[in-house]
Amino acid sequence: MGKDQLVIDAGQKHFGTTVCKSCGMIYTASNPEDEIQHLQHHHRFLEGIKFVGWKRERVVAEFWDGKIVLVLPRDPSYAIKKVEDVQELVDLELGFQQTVPVCPDKTKTFLFIDEKRVVGCLIAEPIKQAFRVLSEPSASKECSRAWRCSDVPEPAICGISRIWVFRLKRRKRIARRLVDTVRNCFMFGCFLSTNEIAFSDPTPDGKLFATKYCNTPNFLVYNFHN
Repeated sequence: MGKDQLVIDAGQKHFGTTVCKSCGMIYTASNPEDEIQHLQHHHRFLEGIKFVGWKRERVVAEFWDGKIVLVLPRDPSYAIKKVEDVQELVDLELGFQQTVPVCPDKTKTFLFIDEKRVVGCLIAEPIKQAFRVLSEPSASKECSRAWRCSDVPEPAICGISRIWVFRLKRRKRIARRLVDTVRNCFMFGCFLSTNEIAFSDPTPDGKLFATKYCNTPNFLVYNFHN
């Protein structure tokens, strides 16, 4: 037996890399440390995203596969607690540091509900200006940062602080529908253009989404960290 063989496959039901169909976490089923981390994440995730329904729900959009509920800062404590639980999971998955909103009393949280779960979340806040992402020359690949933005501010209205979709529910246009709904609901009586919304220092996946959604790589960003 070679020294490299650390685990014997004796016909276990689960062996090697596994994707949990409930919480979406990828882990190694035969690794005790991974198993423990998965159990912790699993219970925390399911507790955070379960949605039993509220007596008063501010439903702002309905679809064949779910609905979008808007939560505002002055809503009942049970709604705020749900938003906090979801944001904690979102920040953990996106690798975001906890940041204080510019105007906490004006933040709007949009939750995409599928059956009895929160499978999408978008947190929006009012902003006054943003900066346009610049197209990169081919030689820029040597830079540690894959992209950069202009230092000339442009007027903007809505900042998308967070946008997240449950791993197993991606590629179902949930993120796109969340942004469409924000553009329709953020300012009463006005449908915002893509030049009036900005994304908060997006992840690589977020940059790809924003590029496709805005139909240009030169979309607007704010809270950009060089």
